[in-house]
Amino acid sequence: MTLGRREFIGGAAVAAVTAAKLAGAAAQRRRFSLNYAPHFGMFRHSAGDDLVDQLQFMADQGFTALEDNGMGARSVEIQERIAQQMQRLRMTMGVFVAHADFRAVTFASADPAVRGRLLDDIRTAVTVAARVDARWCTVVPGCVDRRLAPEYQTANVIENLKRCAEICETAGLVMVLEPLNTLRDHPGLFLTKIPQAYMICQAVNSPSCAILDDLYHQQITEGNLIPNIDAAWARIEYFQVGDNPGRNEPGTGEINYRTIFRHLRTRGYEGLVGMEHGNSLPDRKGEQAVIDAYIRCDR
Repeated sequence: MTLGRREFIGGAAVAAVTAAKLAGAAAQRRRFSLNYAPHFGMFRHSAGDDLVDQLQFMADQGFTALEDNGMGARSVEIQERIAQQMQRLRMTMGVFVAHADFRAVTFASADPAVRGRLLDDIRTAVTVAARVDARWCTVVPGCVDRRLAPEYQTANVIENLKRCAEICETAGLVMVLEPLNTLRDHPGLFLTKIPQAYMICQAVNSPSCAILDDLYHQQITEGNLIPNIDAAWARIEYFQVGDNPGRNEPGTGEINYRTIFRHLRTRGYEGLVGMEHGNSLPDRKGEQAVIDAYIRCDR
C-alpha cells in the first residue's frame, strides 16, 4: 500500500518534529560543573541490569565519569566491554580497588612475604588500569599492628608504598590512599585521618602516591572538612562523597555539600568526585532523588 501525498507530508512533518525534539534534548543535556562519578547499581531500576545500559543512562543524565570499586574482580571480557562503552560516551574511569584488607596487617608490616603480595596486587592493578584506561586505584593500607609501635608501623607503610609507587610510576597509575573512619564502619584500620595521609604521601614523595579524601569518613573521624582539604590540597588527587549520617546522597545528612562543591570549583579542581553512597529512597524514585540532589548542590 502506498501513502497519499498528504499522509506522506504529515508523516514527514511528525518525523521532523520528533528529530528536532531529540536534537534539542541532546543539545540541552545537563552539564555539571564537577566530574561526579556514579557507580554501577546506583541507577539500576531506571537503566536495567546491563552495565553498558547503565553507563548510557549515567551519560544521559550529564554524568561524565564512573567509579567501580570491584572492577579488578570483573572478567576481562566485561572490563573491555565497559571500557569500549566509556570511550564511546567520552566518560572518565575513576577509582577501582587495588588493595583493601580490613582484617590483616598489610602495609604496616615489614614481612617480606607480605610485601611481595602487596607488590603483586599493584602489578595486577596496573594491568587492569591499562585495560579500562584508569588513572587512579584505591589503596587501603590495612589494619593496625597492636604489637608494634605506631612509628615503626608508619615507617613500614612508607617503605611499602615506595616500592609500590615504583611500579605505578612506570605505568602512569596513581595510588590514592583512603583514610577510613574507625568509629562506625571500619574499626582497627591503620589509616584514619587526612593529616596522617598527607604526612605519609610527603614521605613517599612520588607522583603515584596521593590522597583520596572521602568526606563521609572524614566528617565522622575529624570534621573540619574544608580546612583539611586546603591543608592537604597538594596531595589530594580524588574526592568521594556521601552524607552523614546515613551515607546517602547529598542533602540527606549534615554535610553542606553545596558549599564544599563551590569550594572545589573555586580552587579549580578538575578531578573526579566519586558518588560512593547509597540511595535514600527505593527504586526509580530514589534514583531520581540522587540526580536531583546533585543538581541542587552543583550551583
